[in-house]
Amino acid sequence: MAFTYQHPYAFDPAYKTAVAYFSMEYAIQQPLKTYAGGLGFLAGAHMRSAHDTRQNITGIGILWKYGYYDQLRRADQGMEVEFIEKVYGFLQPTHLRFTISIAAHDVWVTAWYLPPAVFNTAPIFLLSTDLPENDYLSKTICHKLYDANPETRMAAAILLGAGGARLLELMGKEPAVYHLNESHALPLAFYLYKKFQSKEEVQKRLVYTNHTPEAAGNLQTNIGLLEKLGFFCGVETATLHDIAFIRGAMLDHTLTALKLCGKANAVSKKHYSTLLKMWPGEPLCNKFISITNAQHFHYWQDEALYAALAANDDAAMVKQKQRSKQQLFEIVADQAGEIYDPAVLTIVFAKRFAAYKRADLLLYDMERFKSLVTNQRRPVQIIWAGKPYPMDYTAIAVFDKIANLCKEYSNCAILAGYELRLSKALKRGADLWLNLPRLTHEASGTSGMSAAMNGAINCSTLDGWMPEFAKDKVNAFIIPPCDENALDHLQDAADAAALYDLLEQEVLPCYYDQPAKWQQMIKNSLHDIIPYFDSDRMVRDYYQHLYTCTEESSADLG
Repeated sequence: MAFTYQHPYAFDPAYKTAVAYFSMEYAIQQPLKTYAGGLGFLAGAHMRSAHDTRQNITGIGILWKYGYYDQLRRADQGMEVEFIEKVYGFLQPTHLRFTISIAAHDVWVTAWYLPPAVFNTAPIFLLSTDLPENDYLSKTICHKLYDANPETRMAAAILLGAGGARLLELMGKEPAVYHLNESHALPLAFYLYKKFQSKEEVQKRLVYTNHTPEAAGNLQTNIGLLEKLGFFCGVETATLHDIAFIRGAMLDHTLTALKLCGKANAVSKKHYSTLLKMWPGEPLCNKFISITNAQHFHYWQDEALYAALAANDDAAMVKQKQRSKQQLFEIVADQAGEIYDPAVLTIVFAKRFAAYKRADLLLYDMERFKSLVTNQRRPVQIIWAGKPYPMDYTAIAVFDKIANLCKEYSNCAILAGYELRLSKALKRGADLWLNLPRLTHEASGTSGMSAAMNGAINCSTLDGWMPEFAKDKVNAFIIPPCDENALDHLQDAADAAALYDLLEQEVLPCYYDQPAKWQQMIKNSLHDIIPYFDSDRMVRDYYQHLYTCTEESSADLG
């Protein structure tokens, strides 16, 4: 008997078109470790808001046996990577069994179901190859999110794309729209081509979201490796040059997704302009529109803070912020052995550690950094947190460098285990939230959105979503733009100097000498972050502007 499911609500007529949403990661709730960073936070917000707005969406993902990884500490406080098996009693087995072909070998697949009632999401199915019918290599396909082995990573793409499509067929579902949330599930496009034998028929059904301009997120992979693994789902080699984007021996994943989709979107206006500059004159880029990312307000918001805001009760707002800071400082004391003061300006940098996000920009000039953290008249407390890619040894070295530095200063701490629970505590306890990406490298960067929903003021470069939100010294502090075409080290030097100036000349005097202005900036930020940066707006935009590929797919740009 086929597994059956249904949404727990009647569909809003505006959102009745059936959509299957394919994402390699989902950050739904702390107990479910199926995410690495911002892409997962975004997908989780999408599934929550799809539920709240009564949309006909079903999520497809992978049940990662060891998650992304567990971030622990070595004996010297440096970062340790551990892969620990996850067990989830709240997932329901579907008992479905089917095979997909990977490397000319039948791999058995099953799916686990996350019922909407567990975390108030749209229905989500998580695929797994961790079955006794499979050999060890086949089992490892679903072991680690973004496995360092490129063959395992491509096998996971086949599992998500082809396996997800096959699962829907077994359940008797044929969505009108298949949504690639990033190009990770690109084999889905080839599966659909094999099924319909027409590029135009695929374009009527497929949409694609690009989440990064970084090379690591816009893969180019050797065709021979992909053919060996069965990435093309049986599509003949002679056909590939017509339906895929191939340069020499390499498949361009992003441009292939563009070639086979009906529509695509960037995740901020700035990101949209960046993508057009990446492929100047490429007609496929005409498929891009801009739908700015957002976060789920009802999940992230500090309700007490917003209640005080609605009552125009500044005293209650201050009291609630102090309470949230104290709760965060209990975590700091537990992990770092430092006792922080709720009256002191608390600066937080917390996000995935990647080179372009510049977790260590504050350390660029150690003399100025020392002056900042030893200022007795206007003191600061600084907290870092974030999970690097487990094989990114440069990023791990940055974490370790900060960990060693924190031993020298009682007002500096770095926290391990940056996941949803810690993220919420940091955003509620932060006074100032740092966003420091090199210009044009951040597609969206949603952490600042949920920070603003918790009374933290953003201090940021003008990248990603920030140009659509920030009003300098009104609801945020903006680092003046440097030359985005300069060499990285020159950009870093300019941005670091501007950051020190901003902190010393604007942020600290405002916090300590103009508390009424600081409080007004918090209120402005709380007002301005909603409703536009609430994911309810975002998912409505997807239905209105992206899930209309059937209406505009007749123009073949491929």
